[in-house]
Amino acid sequence: MELMDTFDYPLYSRADHTAPLDDYFLTRRAWLNRLGCGFGTLALSALLQPELAAQSASGDPLAPKQPMFPDRAKAKRVLHIYLAGAMPHLDNWDFKPELKRKDGTEVGNRKLLGPQFEFKKFGKSGLELSEVWPNLGRHADDIAVVKSLYTDAPAHDFAQILMNTGDFNRERPSVGSWVVYGLGTENQNLPGFIALQPGGMPDTKNFGSAFLPGSLQGTFVNSQNTKIEDIIKNIKSNFTSMSDQRKQLDLLYRLNELHKQKRQAEAQLEARIRTFELAYRMQTDAKQAFDIAGEKTETQDKYGRTAQGRQMLIARRLLERGVRFVQVWQGGWDLHGNIPTANRRNAGDLDPAIGALMDDLKERGLFKDTLIYLSSEFGRSPTQDNPNGRSHNEKAMSTWLAGGGIKGGTSYGATDELGGSAVENRAHIKDLHATIMNQLGFDHEKLVYKSGGRDMRLTEPSQKKPEGGQVIKGVLA
Repeated sequence: MELMDTFDYPLYSRADHTAPLDDYFLTRRAWLNRLGCGFGTLALSALLQPELAAQSASGDPLAPKQPMFPDRAKAKRVLHIYLAGAMPHLDNWDFKPELKRKDGTEVGNRKLLGPQFEFKKFGKSGLELSEVWPNLGRHADDIAVVKSLYTDAPAHDFAQILMNTGDFNRERPSVGSWVVYGLGTENQNLPGFIALQPGGMPDTKNFGSAFLPGSLQGTFVNSQNTKIEDIIKNIKSNFTSMSDQRKQLDLLYRLNELHKQKRQAEAQLEARIRTFELAYRMQTDAKQAFDIAGEKTETQDKYGRTAQGRQMLIARRLLERGVRFVQVWQGGWDLHGNIPTANRRNAGDLDPAIGALMDDLKERGLFKDTLIYLSSEFGRSPTQDNPNGRSHNEKAMSTWLAGGGIKGGTSYGATDELGGSAVENRAHIKDLHATIMNQLGFDHEKLVYKSGGRDMRLTEPSQKKPEGGQVIKGVLA
């Protein structure tokens, strides 16, 4: 055996073929570490028995936790309905009589475009919603519409990431990852954060965990597929039994632990280990959660036999099984033209499912502690773009919240008389995020994670929101 003098050289001569393969590449530091820790390694080996491998989840970021203020927490789980493409608030949530009166009036080189649908008053509160949301209207007394939301950028990619992470300049954890970081998840056999969309996958930054542990990132599922084998690839093993898989995972765990001892623990390796364990456990629970074939025919009919109906039904099944944060995506809202047809079609796919989901959550006693919010990346202009369409508008948009301690039948804030800018009780995206965390029992300024030498949080100050996020108290019960 020849000990080399240079740090990067191998510890053993390559002529020594009896040495373990990995030892050919031991650095001098590693050799000293092995020499000094030999007896510790003997003790370590006792800790790596197969029967203890299942305890690898000790200290797991996904383990259920209590919020900072349990007595103030109104919600235990979150459903985010995301309408990708920038839903026109003026045709859905924010009725402007003056815009209707001035329909067709010239403004600069554009014409004003009045509301493309009639608005109706729903519930005892008389909350005004577009006629295309009748099933949501059945729950009008449970929802709060924020009409004075605004954002930073009128570009889709940037605004989407801002809505979902609170920052578009730097890669940051998504809202779902922050929620799971704070609360863990109630079902260790399913991911704590699941994003659903029929068809293609959105930009992964929208549900990534950034500097938070990798196990907190969202798991994307293509809800368009109907077979469990297609929804979750390789969910069924055709080549080995569950007991054999357990033995393989135990062996893999022991090898990874030895690897970590040599090179110190790495966050990515930890996340991968936990992913393997989760994938093993998902083979039973995931099949049940995503397979809606067992739902009654009338239930499937009520949700609507559409892509959105299917994924909203899956979302309900995930929420009731303890998944902490579920996000459902609906595309097709980039309505530069043809709002009367496209907006009505999109709402027609989604509205029955939202109504049915709220019905089911109430029936199961889950509505009161489930926070539901619907958002898009920005709003639309009062002026016409292409025929019967609207341009991008970051100065005004709408969102609504329900359940989880929200004051129902509420209209909060206001835009100007034409709906182009938020003017009363203006609320930034960061304020929406602060409100979500507040309802879960957190002081959003104190839920932090140290990265790069400083404490990071979801609602940090920005150029357009220098004070950082503030709770929208006007929508709280």
